[in-house]
Amino acid sequence: MSFPVTRHSVVRELASADPAVRTAAYDALARSYWRPVYLYIRLRGSRQAEDARDLTQEFFTRAFEREYLERYDAARARFRTFIRICLDGFLANERLAESRQKRGGGVPLVPIDLAAADVELATRAAAAPDDPEAWFHREWIRGLFAEALRTLEGRAADAGHPRAFAVFRRYDVEEADASPHTTYAALAAELGMRVTDVTNELAWARRAFREIVLDTLRQICASDDEFRAEARDLFGVTPE
Repeated sequence: MSFPVTRHSVVRELASADPAVRTAAYDALARSYWRPVYLYIRLRGSRQAEDARDLTQEFFTRAFEREYLERYDAARARFRTFIRICLDGFLANERLAESRQKRGGGVPLVPIDLAAADVELATRAAAAPDDPEAWFHREWIRGLFAEALRTLEGRAADAGHPRAFAVFRRYDVEEADASPHTTYAALAAELGMRVTDVTNELAWARRAFREIVLDTLRQICASDDEFRAEARDLFGVTPE
């Protein structure tokens, strides 16, 4: 697999002199990171749902106002690690100040699906690791894939491949951890398709899903090296 050398990166646009570009970059990053940040605050910060929601919004608002993220140094860590370190510092300061007077403003409110996030949190909290970096990384991947899945549904419908999304969700998402796994023949019978159609539609959906994930990844990584490293971690592919 080859990767483009030049790409659009919202991380670079955090330091833009154009206020509209900078605000849009923060909004894009907040949408990509709200889920791991919210769940991290819920679990690692031991906060209730409403408080965690407010703190999530406050974290991105304060990062925007005080230009935290513009200080990122690609030579020291990946951007997602930098986000987690900033979050640790933010939570430590919040514990000291316990101030709730100035939340909100600056960055558009990110629509958070609290119910879905909390259901997932309840099922995994007991198994949460002690390593905060590993935990944050895993939640970041879950959020990235969940957003890509929503985008794939729209793309499949627009491209005339609605069955591709149905096959992908059934076989690669719902059956991801099943043992034994549903066969292509059983899935074809279940969905009223030929086996060859199942394999063709699944191949289309997998290709589109990977493209969506990589496109998002390009935007939220600070450098080509970081993008390639994240892509290798996600898909096990060594970029050219």
